[in-house]
Amino acid sequence: MKKFDRAMQILVAGLCINLCMGILYAWSVFKKALVVDLGWSNADASMPYTVAIITFALSLLVAGILQDRMGPRRVLIMGAVMVGLGMIASSFATTPLMLVLTFGVLTGCGIGFGYACLSPAAMKWFHPSKKGLVNGLIAAGFGLAAVYLAPLTSALIAQYGINTSFLILGCAVLVIAVPLAFTINNPPADYTPELPAGLTGDAAKASKPVDINWRGMLKTPQFYSLWFMFALASSAGLMVIGNITSIASLQADIADAAYLVVILAIFNSGGRIAAGILSDKIGGVKTLMLAFIMQGINMVMFATFQSDFTLMIGAAVAGVGYGTLLAVFPSIIADFYGLKNYGANYGVLYTAWGISGFIGPVLAAVAVDTTGTYTMAYTICAAMVGVAIFLSFITKPVDAEALEKKLANA
Repeated sequence: MKKFDRAMQILVAGLCINLCMGILYAWSVFKKALVVDLGWSNADASMPYTVAIITFALSLLVAGILQDRMGPRRVLIMGAVMVGLGMIASSFATTPLMLVLTFGVLTGCGIGFGYACLSPAAMKWFHPSKKGLVNGLIAAGFGLAAVYLAPLTSALIAQYGINTSFLILGCAVLVIAVPLAFTINNPPADYTPELPAGLTGDAAKASKPVDINWRGMLKTPQFYSLWFMFALASSAGLMVIGNITSIASLQADIADAAYLVVILAIFNSGGRIAAGILSDKIGGVKTLMLAFIMQGINMVMFATFQSDFTLMIGAAVAGVGYGTLLAVFPSIIADFYGLKNYGANYGVLYTAWGISGFIGPVLAAVAVDTTGTYTMAYTICAAMVGVAIFLSFITKPVDAEALEKKLANA
């Protein structure tokens, strides 16, 4: 029971840390204040967020390699400290360049360092049959952050101004996330995860651990299939997430569509948990296939959503589809290539998300600027998701034993 209690402590601590690291999702509130209160241009106010996204994706790769070598605790503490100090330093920023360096680089790097450590540490404490659920819960913390951080940040800015709000939130991260980071570690070498109640048969048997590093992973066709699925599907999801209020204004003449942002965040987070549970039951690739089909239909239909109700449905489906990716891809990487090198392996795969963070927003901007509507963006996203559906049909699990023999003889 003590071992199971420790596993649950790791899981809860990881979820809570991600609730702090999700400060990235509050940027729209900061951006509005920078434009309205300080008179910055939209481009200047968007740049720190854009840089943070790029830094996040790149630092996750570095942090993944580091945590594989030195364990999650020290890397996670560094990440939490960087997020807190980055936010505090942002409170003194007076120019776009200063905010790019403090929030975009320092905070973005800290988020990547933190995010890279939580899933691999938590997965090692639980039975392999619970990979999906564990990943879903950890990832849900990051997605849920928007639900409370957006209104909290808005209230802080209204009460104290944007600079003091950065300072308060930065101090809160240092006070909450850093102590929690000290509780995260890998299990002992001889640790055996507790068998879930009611688990019998083949699922209960411990299979030979898979141990394939990123170099071996790059020699498998499955990796490239997963990379393109991740990039294509997340581009479609981020296109909707980043533009939902503008879409509502253009298609349904809704002036204040902040509630759609909340709906997206809730279903994004709920989708991560539900998809994680489903992937444990039917497998990760099949779960992705179902999400892609749902996402593709949603993209085909999105141009016809011209009312509160239909946009709410569209936002909810987009949230579930996108959330599925962040819960299931980590589980697949662990299943296909093992946990020993998971940090580096998932960091390499996560570059697909970094690319999608560029494709989605640019696609939306080009569509609106050239045609005045988002229809072209929906069509292209539907086609991209169609390719992802095809890839999910042909992607089979890695034959780890055969691959390890091949790499050993190379």
